Amino acid sequence: MQKKHLILAILVTLVWGVNFPITKLGLLSMEPFLLTGIRFTLAALPLVFFIPKPNIPFRYVVIYGFIFGLGMWGIINYGIQVGVHPGVASLLIQLSAFFTMGWGALLFKERLRATQLLGAVIAFVGLVGILLSQGGGDATFGLVLVVLSAVSWSIGNVIIKLSGVKEIFSFMVWASLFPPIPLFIVSYWLHGAEPFTTLPEAINLMSVMSILFQVYLATHFSYWGWNSLLKLYPVSTVAPLSLLIPVFGLGSSMLILGEQVSFVEALSISAIIAGLAFGLYKGPMRPVSYSATR
Repeated sequence: MQKKHLILAILVTLVWGVNFPITKLGLLSMEPFLLTGIRFTLAALPLVFFIPKPNIPFRYVVIYGFIFGLGMWGIINYGIQVGVHPGVASLLIQLSAFFTMGWGALLFKERLRATQLLGAVIAFVGLVGILLSQGGGDATFGLVLVVLSAVSWSIGNVIIKLSGVKEIFSFMVWASLFPPIPLFIVSYWLHGAEPFTTLPEAINLMSVMSILFQVYLATHFSYWGWNSLLKLYPVSTVAPLSLLIPVFGLGSSMLILGEQVSFVEALSISAIIAGLAFGLYKGPMRPVSYSATR
């Protein structure tokens, strides 16, 4: 992977990691599906009126929008609300890396090098170490929700690759147009009209800053950067980089929310970094084209 693309990947994972505690701050006053719906409303509007649709079959945009907004972020935010700590959520979502590598091998016939597999195993040991160090305090239901969101993210990665989209920013803006209404419906189904009638009281400086961060950094910038990398490199090369997200997620949760990292967690984070270094950067990596597979 070229140096400039590696720097972009690090910036993206940094924003995504910090996004977890920032989202938690927004959830202190807002219902999770309503918060997520507002996020994607602002991600789509008013830009959708000024940016042309991406030049791909529109079904990819619609399907990705539903999976990305409702299947991934709506579920993650709900999982955090029911008891999963933001740092732990930033960790569990990284299971998508392993799901995505599997999709890459199955659907795109990508060859997984021995170093990639070994690096993934080392990183997975780090993930398991952090999970075991949590002490089982999180609700099982919330943990299952976040794992399901990891599956959704891996499917979204595959959709990006299959679509062959080149207008990445346009794709994200138009895809953001479709999650809000389903998210608002789920919010109403779970809680009735209360989240909507109390919305004016829930809007404060903290919730506004949380939403703005989610829209313009965690959505527009980060998904443009991430999907641009998916366009250039195999999904099995890009996906493991997401394992940096829990490093930044846990660290920022410590600083912002006061979450504590134990000695075991620190060792586990070190294992994740070692797995990434060994699995990703041992040997040359070149961009590939999948035009023959589409």
